[in-house]
Amino acid sequence: MNNSFSERLKELRTAKGLTGEELGKAIGVSGATVSFWENRKSDIKSENLKKLAEFFGESIEFLLGIKDY
Repeated sequence: MNNSFSERLKELRTAKGLTGEELGKAIGVSGATVSFWENRKSDIKSENLKKLAEFFGESIEFLLGIKDY
């Protein structure tokens, strides 16, 4: 089974050694917003999904758990 977006996000963030606050600052959202995404308390807007994909150098499909690479 594919990883969910929240799991992928946390894996990518921790692999880069970033806190939620640091990641949020890098893409223009709060650390609380990143925490909400990782804990499935909030859905991500498409504009922020694009920012995350660019930041991590991954596809949106990978982030959403649609494709594994």
